[in-house]
Amino acid sequence: MHLHILGICGTFMGSLALLARELGHQVSGSDANVYPPMSTQLQAQGIELLEGYHPEHLQPAPDLVIIGNAMSRGNPAVEYVLDQGLPYVSGPEWLARHVLQDRWVLAVAGTHGKTTTSSLLAWILEYAGMAPGFLIGGVPQNFGISARLGDTPFFVVEADEYDSAFFDKRSKFVHYRPRTAILNNLEYDHADIFPDLAAIERQFHHLVRTIPSTGLIVQPHGDAALQRVIDMGCWTPRQTTGGEGDWRAKLLAADGSHFEVWLDDALQGVAQWSQTGAHSVANALSALAAARHVGVTPAQGIAALGEFRSAKRRMELLGTVAGVSLYDDFAHHPTAIATTLAGLRAGIGNAPLIAIIEPRSNTMRLGSHAAALAASVASATEVVWFQPPGLDWSLQSVVDASPVPARIETDIDTIVETVLARATSGTRIVIMSNGGFGGIHQRMLQAMEVNHG
Repeated sequence: MHLHILGICGTFMGSLALLARELGHQVSGSDANVYPPMSTQLQAQGIELLEGYHPEHLQPAPDLVIIGNAMSRGNPAVEYVLDQGLPYVSGPEWLARHVLQDRWVLAVAGTHGKTTTSSLLAWILEYAGMAPGFLIGGVPQNFGISARLGDTPFFVVEADEYDSAFFDKRSKFVHYRPRTAILNNLEYDHADIFPDLAAIERQFHHLVRTIPSTGLIVQPHGDAALQRVIDMGCWTPRQTTGGEGDWRAKLLAADGSHFEVWLDDALQGVAQWSQTGAHSVANALSALAAARHVGVTPAQGIAALGEFRSAKRRMELLGTVAGVSLYDDFAHHPTAIATTLAGLRAGIGNAPLIAIIEPRSNTMRLGSHAAALAASVASATEVVWFQPPGLDWSLQSVVDASPVPARIETDIDTIVETVLARATSGTRIVIMSNGGFGGIHQRMLQAMEVNHG
């Protein structure tokens, strides 16, 4: 079949395109913004990318149009699909019908850590020789690709609570029917769709309703929101991680890079890996528990951690020039910003840490997290907030309440210039955004190399 994907450069839809191509379909797609890593990955797979949403992209008519959840009524391509009566489907529904049917689905849900934990789980299964399929909202560096069908019944999917499409307002993960489910954590997010935390909890309950009684739910000990979800009704055995949970870690290094793994008060092994932060250790415990459910021993899983390389844009080291290290991180929620910076701080002691943050997500743009943002940067030495065009609230209140020196900039070149003027050997610079951020990553890296060339 010829499938055309609207919104193909989104991490989910781009991954879907890879699976469709692997199944033998002809795949093309349109998007308003084409940028790496998804664009380069798609082009490398021979998938035709078209800029913009023009009806001509749908001529001659494809056999099926897969419509991304960023598309809405009024979009020229969407209106053309409806007017012409072209067959269409949401991404999650297509995935469920054509890929997940008859698979043992391991789903990773939660506000934070989905991409990293999915990547971890897929890698642990791969390391154990289980050749899983996967669809991940990022590019795990152990695989170099964000999705594949795999050679066994096992399929790892990043299970997002965001809605499925303009015509299907259920969360994506309701389609996936997992047998093994990680519920990593739950906080308020996606203010553009959900009015409050209770509305998200209801969607998580819908997910729990689909997990069989022979399945497994892995959840952190003591997460109040997830406990409310379970209290709505649960028919599946559960294991808990962290705190007083079934799975626990005992840190051997403050930054989380070295720790013991305990299950039911028995030591399972010692992990040493390149990740940092309490959140990374929590992700590891969840992945180990889920992998054990499909037959991977804790010892095998712990050994796999040592060779794990995180997904691109998850504290990815872009380069070090003259002792100054530049990192790229996807964090766009106060909790994620706080845990990521704290993890890095634990490993670098008192070294300078400069954070450059773009509040780009829909929730950030609506100002829903404004009050929590100031405190989230406490582990940084100083912070530069980028006020993007179209942000309809001022970041000044965040700067005024900042626990560390902070300022607002509206020009990327100015950010590059002023940050590098302050960076000395040993400085870590972390760029935090869930978008392309005007190419600041490459501009910063090039300027670093020019300055010290």
